[in-house]
Amino acid sequence: MSVISGQINSSELGFTISYKAILPEEQTGPYPVLYLLHGSSDDDSSWLYNSSLVRYAAQYKIAIFMPQVHLSYYTDMHMGANYWSFLTKEFPQKMKNVFNISHKREETFVAGLSMGGYGALKWGLSHPDQVAGVAALSAAVDPYRIWQEDPDRDKLFTAIFESKESLKGSGNDLYALLEQLKGKTVQPSFLQICGMEDFLYADNLKFKKHLQAIASDYTYLENPGDHDWAFWDQEIQVVLKWIQKNIHKKRS
Repeated sequence: MSVISGQINSSELGFTISYKAILPEEQTGPYPVLYLLHGSSDDDSSWLYNSSLVRYAAQYKIAIFMPQVHLSYYTDMHMGANYWSFLTKEFPQKMKNVFNISHKREETFVAGLSMGGYGALKWGLSHPDQVAGVAALSAAVDPYRIWQEDPDRDKLFTAIFESKESLKGSGNDLYALLEQLKGKTVQPSFLQICGMEDFLYADNLKFKKHLQAIASDYTYLENPGDHDWAFWDQEIQVVLKWIQKNIHKKRS
């Protein structure tokens, strides 16, 4: 596998931003794609430095792209840049322009941890026509609840979402997006994983009840583990196997 550290000039953001990529070295593409999203205290390098992702990815012919979105919660921020538009519109197109990767929905996947799990679910629920599968690890599925119970986040979340009232029921509310998925014939497959000692475990159990009632292809897994890299390093292996299985299923 080749590991690439790149930068792109983003018109959506208005500045240059970094990304990391892991690419198969065999020239037999176009390769299926995984957009792998980072958490709130991380950046585009975190999956490389805190897990054995490169070694795990060597078993699969999948191109993995890790964009930098800073502490944006994968939104077009109230006071900040348009990270959501960058992620879902500009970044995939620029990667397709540069690398020999698939343009097919059935070979495009998104995954992430914590804030990145939220971003992955938001992408799949908002644009089910863009991705074949969504994998969410320890996802921050309910930023409204987090904000309600942690006033220390007020300054940050106000910059991101504007207010609790504007967050609730909006395109940044995963529960509201779930309602929009009802009855749609085109849906991604969903894989939701959470550690049983994770501080977001109760949120994930609650979200599970809603998602499994609506999603046509849904898998939930829980294992002993906390909100940490030991757990995510273990579970990203499950995610990669799940993606490979989905690729074979959709090709057959």
